[in-house]
Amino acid sequence: MALKCNALDLQRMQVHVKMAKNKKDRYIPLAQNIMPMLRNYLITYNPKQYFIEGQGDHPYTASSVRALLKKSCKFARITKHITPHTLRHSYATHLIENGVNLRYVQDLLGHSKPETTMIYTHIARNDLMSITNPLDVAVNRFLQKDNDNEKLRLSGF
Repeated sequence: MALKCNALDLQRMQVHVKMAKNKKDRYIPLAQNIMPMLRNYLITYNPKQYFIEGQGDHPYTASSVRALLKKSCKFARITKHITPHTLRHSYATHLIENGVNLRYVQDLLGHSKPETTMIYTHIARNDLMSITNPLDVAVNRFLQKDNDNEKLRLSGF
């Protein structure tokens, strides 16, 4: 919320988080897909000191962030209770599910102890049952390709 503009390094595509969790500095990578929106935001709003400014060039408050998140969830028809911390948990869980080394996740989150980060391995493992068997993926691709070819044949191509 009190992220200063100079913490963004668009060339290196990262954010320098200063003195956050456990009073540690760390760098967080920016997603490639967010760069056009980020540039548009910076050009449109031209923030002076803080990346997201509240009233009178002060940092956006925690309560404003929570209210915005609540409104966004309502708009997206998400009924589950979501907090900014939920987003942090989701980020960590997705990193682990995507095969990112636990040590790197620990650094990104600013955890002092690996045991704290290990909590996310349990959360990530809950999704094991939702993994699609590779044979099913291959068969579905084959069927989709066959279906597309049939559509082309029927359309005269």
